[in-house]
Amino acid sequence: MRGRGQAILAAFQFLSRFPVRAQLDFTPELLKRSTSFYPLVGAAIGLATCLLSLICAWALPPLPASVIILAGWIYLTGGLHLDGWMDTADGLLSYRSREKMLEIMKDSRVGAMGVIACVLLLMLKAALIASFLEKGALPLALLTVPLWSRWFMVHAIAGWPAARGSEGLAGRFGGMKNYSSQIAGLWALVLSGAALVLLKICGYGEGLNWLQLGICYAAVPAAAWLIGRFAANKISSRLGGLTGDTYGALNEGLEVILMLILVIIIR
Repeated sequence: MRGRGQAILAAFQFLSRFPVRAQLDFTPELLKRSTSFYPLVGAAIGLATCLLSLICAWALPPLPASVIILAGWIYLTGGLHLDGWMDTADGLLSYRSREKMLEIMKDSRVGAMGVIACVLLLMLKAALIASFLEKGALPLALLTVPLWSRWFMVHAIAGWPAARGSEGLAGRFGGMKNYSSQIAGLWALVLSGAALVLLKICGYGEGLNWLQLGICYAAVPAAAWLIGRFAANKISSRLGGLTGDTYGALNEGLEVILMLILVIIIR
């Protein structure tokens, strides 16, 4: 398999636990080409989690259902981005020199700041899922948020330098052009638009009108770009660039913030 098909499979193998059975050579070139399809992986994760939520919402009250849904969400990602969130928290919250922060982030062990940041993130995400369940609007979040947070990872890879130069995961994406971010953005626009129309047609979130859905369609990518850029600039100023861990941290942070924004819009 060549070209686009190989890049799509690489994106799914790299970012998820979906059973993609293909022998791929993850060269820097393949990694860079695969980034165009990150929103597609986000949409698939959101759809699978959405199906799980339908079962949980039918069988359980919102709070225990939200914990199970969150566990399924994390399983589908393999905890990849959550690991980056913890490592980034350990490094940035140590308030050490740039070199020491990068050294801390490279350590496979998780420190106190990483654990605290992880617990708070999961608590907030579970609470947000429960809020969406109570409003009958969880599919709205699951079919938009994961794909736009992953789009911003592509934007971050193309838009900021690698903190460790050619070393580490971020270094393997070195030289990636903004073209990949633009293609990923088109995927995200099409997929999120189709998801919102389908949700309305199928009757999910009956209390939502077309105006609210239109606001959601515009607000989520705008917030992902604005807040993501702000966070990426702050991190880059501290570390002299971004790392593989910070890409994951940006994804996790944006997922929570975008869900918060959606909760405010539909309340």
